[in-house]
Amino acid sequence: MAASSRSLAQNLRHHLANPAALGYLALVAAVGVWVGVDALFVEHADASLAGFWLFVVTAPTSFLFLALPGALPFIGVAVGAVAQASALGAAYRWFRNRPAQRAGISNA
Repeated sequence: MAASSRSLAQNLRHHLANPAALGYLALVAAVGVWVGVDALFVEHADASLAGFWLFVVTAPTSFLFLALPGALPFIGVAVGAVAQASALGAAYRWFRNRPAQRAGISNA
């Protein structure tokens, strides 16, 4: 099957089902849990900036959504996480599937 004939879901699965992408998504999920715990269970004298870390770990894509009103910037976190994980997955697959190059060996 050619790469161009795959659906979006198949392409995402292809790029997200590897250790690099899954590790990155686990990092984003861990930061999200930390932000949720901080927001629900930790009392602060003034505002906490813990939520900003979700935007930092999914930057630069999530920063494009910061100007949206209300809770819409958090859509940027999800889009950013998938975009960065997909890019990491594509890079991982490229490095794993490229032919091994012999350093310093020549036929001369």
